[in-house]
Amino acid sequence: MSTSSMRPAYAGTEGPSMADSLPSANFGFEELRDRMAKFTTKFDDFIEKGIKGVLEERTQFRKNVVELKEDHRMKKKDIEILKLKTDSHEKATAKEAQEAEEMRNVIASLSSQRESRAEARDELAQTIAETQKLIDKHVEAQRQHAQYLNAQARFNMPELDFWQDYLCLRIEGAGMEDHLKFIYTHIDDRDWEREAWFELGMGKRDYEVLHCKPKLRSDAVEKVLDKLNESRDVGYFLKGMRELFVEVLK
Repeated sequence: MSTSSMRPAYAGTEGPSMADSLPSANFGFEELRDRMAKFTTKFDDFIEKGIKGVLEERTQFRKNVVELKEDHRMKKKDIEILKLKTDSHEKATAKEAQEAEEMRNVIASLSSQRESRAEARDELAQTIAETQKLIDKHVEAQRQHAQYLNAQARFNMPELDFWQDYLCLRIEGAGMEDHLKFIYTHIDDRDWEREAWFELGMGKRDYEVLHCKPKLRSDAVEKVLDKLNESRDVGYFLKGMRELFVEVLK
């Protein structure tokens, strides 16, 4: 059976169709399309503004970051400068404190030196006064000794002549002022011409035996020399020195 035989017979064009009998439906596509277009425009504008705002905010953020970095760099530099100034001030303060301490030490040292010098000056003045007294005393002793020598001078020459002959002695200069050389002969039984001598220093209050040949015992020389300085007995002294030479040549 063909399909055409199964179809209902066409009713003809003059009768109303089923589509025409259906109610008309208005879904508002045009209005929806228009609203969608407006929404899309607004959404695109919103997105564009949002992107622009984000870009502006990012640009401003980067600018702020750069400014903050520059401000941080400047503040760091200011801190470093301030630190250098602080260090310099601390060093200057420490140096001033050290200089002040040194100055105080110098002042204390000068004060101590002034006091020491004042004490030394007083001691020196006292020493000078005592020395002057000793000098005056020594001058007076020298004056008295000179008077004694002048009083004894007229006796000394005959006495010395006697002792020179008696002791086989001759007296010579020793090449220096206040020094005399006493030379003995006939002191050695084996050689009468052999000489022995000593040098006498008379520049001080007490006489001194400066040199002798042959060498004598110092204690023996001091014994006869002390006797001379105590008694001014020249004869005893010359005789004692001869005996010492005789003894040492035996």
